[in-house]
Amino acid sequence: MAGTTNAVAAAKRAAGYQAAEMVEDGTVIGLGTGSTVFYAIECLSGRIRDGLSVAGVPTSYQTAMRAREYGVPLTTLDDNPVLDLAIDGADQVDPQFRMIKGRGAALTREKCVASAAFRFVVVIDEAKMVPRLSGAVPVEILPFATRTAMAQLRGLGCRPFIREAVKKDGPVITDNGNFIVDCQFEDIVNPADLETAIAAIPGVIESGLFSRFAGNTTVVVGSEKKCTVLTSADVFP
Repeated sequence: MAGTTNAVAAAKRAAGYQAAEMVEDGTVIGLGTGSTVFYAIECLSGRIRDGLSVAGVPTSYQTAMRAREYGVPLTTLDDNPVLDLAIDGADQVDPQFRMIKGRGAALTREKCVASAAFRFVVVIDEAKMVPRLSGAVPVEILPFATRTAMAQLRGLGCRPFIREAVKKDGPVITDNGNFIVDCQFEDIVNPADLETAIAAIPGVIESGLFSRFAGNTTVVVGSEKKCTVLTSADVFP
């Protein structure tokens, strides 16, 4: 188990560092949430000490705290509505670069940042590449509309569960003050259609399906020994 854990950590570190090396001087970038992105922040910290000028838009309080700890200057989408690049992780990526994201509960801000970026760099380990998306899709929902939204989500073929917090009683509360409902799908045949259907439910803020970013996405797949960089040309030759 320890060997496997170390191998995954090494793969995440390799992917995060590779993505951080893609950041150019004088740019404004999006900073996603999750362990692989934290490795990118670690690498950026070293590059900043060596003279790199960069500012980051964090997608969560957790990322903002980590970035400040590592000396990465922060800004906002209000001040920089167009980003040069965004770095984020993913829970699953299929061969068409459609993704499930947000199991860290930052999916809404992650999608806002991805939409603002000219280039979306997704950092993952090999296990996150899958032939077809499936499993839990996080959905951020207004607490006021949770019950009615969950009923409509069931109608889309999933089993929805309000995500419970680990070290506190009650549900997970997002940085936006909402609930996360994890929707368990056996198989997602058409992620784009499902993303649209979920978004149409009153009370839904956003889902963790990211199906419309393939054209400007680069996927950095880390392993213990090397990184593989995939671009939209690999999806649309």
